[in-house]
Amino acid sequence: MSDFQTKLEKYAELAVKVGVNIQQGQTLIINCAIDSAELVRLIVKKAYETGARFVKVNWSDDTVTRLRYDMAAEESFLDEPKWYAGEMLEYVENGAAVLHVMSSDPDLLSGVSTERLTNHQKTYGKAMSKYREMQMSDKFSWSIVAVPSKAWAAKVFPDLPAEQQIDALWEAIFRTVRLDRPDPIAAWEEHIANLKKKSNYLNAKKYKKLHYIAPGTDLTIELPDGHLWVAAESINAKGHTFLANLPTEEVFTAPLKTGVNGTVSSTKPLSYRGTIVDRFSLTFENGRIVDYKAEVGQDVLKQLVELDEGSHYLGEVALVPQSSPISQSGILFYNTLFDENASNHLAIGNAYAFNLEGGKSMSKEELEQRGLNSSLAHEDFMVGSAEMDIFGITEDGKEEPIFAKGNWAF
Repeated sequence: MSDFQTKLEKYAELAVKVGVNIQQGQTLIINCAIDSAELVRLIVKKAYETGARFVKVNWSDDTVTRLRYDMAAEESFLDEPKWYAGEMLEYVENGAAVLHVMSSDPDLLSGVSTERLTNHQKTYGKAMSKYREMQMSDKFSWSIVAVPSKAWAAKVFPDLPAEQQIDALWEAIFRTVRLDRPDPIAAWEEHIANLKKKSNYLNAKKYKKLHYIAPGTDLTIELPDGHLWVAAESINAKGHTFLANLPTEEVFTAPLKTGVNGTVSSTKPLSYRGTIVDRFSLTFENGRIVDYKAEVGQDVLKQLVELDEGSHYLGEVALVPQSSPISQSGILFYNTLFDENASNHLAIGNAYAFNLEGGKSMSKEELEQRGLNSSLAHEDFMVGSAEMDIFGITEDGKEEPIFAKGNWAF
């Protein structure tokens, strides 16, 4: 077996055993593009070997997706996909796990009318709202992994000969998920333990606010009472652990919806729904985005911020050191799964219920009363750099360093 094939087998095993952590008799749903067929077949095999009851694969294709946005009837983007939402809800309510295998072109939907993109996101979001609530409360296991596509690899490695681009992206992905280690699963167990040390420290501190300072950024973020810092592993309703992102380097919590003030500037491009937004800044007053500017993709940023009322507020605060392997690679992936794990980031939109003590069992209304944001959106954008300092502010106003020059200060 070739070295590549060996790593691909280990990647499939990682997705099944660490990502979604399939249990005996459990159903697995895989959402993926046809570019990822080789890996997906290995994942299906590994899932059955691990004890899966049934594996359902939902295939998609970038070309077909783009054809729809270019050529489908305008009114079709107002049709709610109730059949899909109903199927997915039935599966997860019955304990299924969901794995997303991403491989899309970062520029896939470049040039598509904003109205079509917005209408689709609103109708899809409305249909999937119950599913999303369950997902954001860790009711079921879910995970995301990635596979290179030709277009994505060309975007990441434009200076390489075309025939080398996909191989280069594969190698980069393999390194980010620790497949270059002799025992990747043991390496992940060690990594998860290290991240938990950071989240435990921050949970013990119970900071009232965070203060971010960097070029183009001076931002204060208040944290809600009972906020929880979470690292890597999540626990579903049945008590089983899973890893929502492979890779993951972050420790994160939820901000107080109305407690964000100041300005923050992006440090990496954002690939949002198949288009790129770059060199942008957001200004907040009492939590709400009151001004936003982008040198690239202003219309797309407008579409994101104005999707609904909740998309004018933040839902996640995440800390990632510059020393993370993804950051150290120096590769810009144009894919949030990777780029968010190379940089401190924030998320516009919905907050995770599990970032609040007792939040998993709270209703949407109860979470909102406790200061967590609700939105159809949840979009991470990168703000970290080697010039960023972050201070934790205690209840009595004392400032303590959390990050110094882009890395942990404790």
